Amino acid sequence: MPTTVTQGPFSYRVRGLTNLLGTTFQVLGRRAVGRPLVKEWPVIVEIATLFWRKQFNHAFSLKSIAEGRLYFDSVYQQPDDIPAVDVVPSSPHEPAGDWYVPRHCTSDVTLLYFHGGGYSFYAEVSRLFIALLAEWMGTRIFAPNYRLSPEHPHPAQLDDGMAAYRFLLEEGVQPEQLVVCGDSAGGHLALMTALHALNAALPLPALVVALSPWTDTGMRGASQFGNDIYDMVQGYMTLQFSKWLKGQHPLSDRETSPIYHALQGLPPIYLQAGGKEILVDMIRDFAREVKGQGGAVRLDVWEHMTHEFHAYGNLIPESRQALNLVKQAIHQATSSKSKINLPHLPQTEIDCLIE
Repeated sequence: MPTTVTQGPFSYRVRGLTNLLGTTFQVLGRRAVGRPLVKEWPVIVEIATLFWRKQFNHAFSLKSIAEGRLYFDSVYQQPDDIPAVDVVPSSPHEPAGDWYVPRHCTSDVTLLYFHGGGYSFYAEVSRLFIALLAEWMGTRIFAPNYRLSPEHPHPAQLDDGMAAYRFLLEEGVQPEQLVVCGDSAGGHLALMTALHALNAALPLPALVVALSPWTDTGMRGASQFGNDIYDMVQGYMTLQFSKWLKGQHPLSDRETSPIYHALQGLPPIYLQAGGKEILVDMIRDFAREVKGQGGAVRLDVWEHMTHEFHAYGNLIPESRQALNLVKQAIHQATSSKSKINLPHLPQTEIDCLIE
C-alpha cells in the first residue's frame, strides 16, 4: 500500500486529508451501487483523478501561486516500492536541476526531462515520477529546475530548456544518445526545445517523447472543456496557465504553441495521450500537423485514460504498457543496429515513426 505523506501548514494538511478520505468514500459508495465514473477505470484511478482535481481546484482558489504550490504538495502518496534511483543536485557549473541516476543503470543514453505542472508547479509527485521513469528506462535523467510562471513568463522556460540542452551537448553527450522528454507543459517544452535547437542549427536529439503534451496555449478542440468531467486538470486551468506563461508580454498563441511552428526537420516524435484527458484533441491535431509536414511521428491514445496516466507506473496495465513502449522507442532510436519500429496497437492512431 502507498504511504500518505503530509507536509506544510496544518490547515493545508487537514484539508488535503479530508479531500482524500472524502473522495475515497465517495468513489467506493458510488461503485457499491454500480455507478463508477468510468466503468473501465480501476478504483485507484477514479480516486486519484477526483482527489487531484479537488487539490488543483483549491490550489487555484488561493490568493497566491506560492500558497497554491504549498497546498498542492501538502498531501501526496509515495509508493512502497521506492525507485532505486539516486537523486543528485546539479553542481554549481551546471544548470539548476537534478540528476536521477538508477543504481542499476543499463544504458548509455541520457534523457533531458522537463516536468509538467502548467509551467507554474513543480510538485513532489512530479519528482517521484521522474525517479520512476529513470528506473523504468534504466537511463540517467537530467531534470532542469526551469523557472516557473507567473514569476518568470515566457521565454524564461525556453531559455532554461535550451541552456540545459546546450550544456549536455557541451559536456560530451552525443546527440544520437540524447532523448528529450517531458509531460504536459514539460511536453510543450520538449517540443519547443527541439524546434529551437533545429532553428539554431544545433545537433538534434535521437528522439522527442511527449507524454500528454500541451501543444496549443490557446483554445483548441472539444476535449479541452468537454473532458472536464473525467480529468484531474480542468479546461479553465489551461487558460490561466497560458496567461501566466505570457505575463505582460503581447504574445500570441502562435508564438507560444509548437503546433503553429514549421515542423519540418525535427527528430522523430513519440506522443502518448489518454482519451479522457482534456488535451487529447490538441495532441491529435499536433500529430496530424507533424504528419502533414512530412515529419516522423507516432501517436498512441489509451481510450479510457486521463492526463499523465503514466504516473500510475506498475499499478495499472495501461501505464505499464505505455512506459514499456517509451522504453522500446528510446532503445530503438538510440541504437545503431535498429530502426524505430514499434508494434502497431489498437491505441495507435498515427504512425509515421518508422525509419
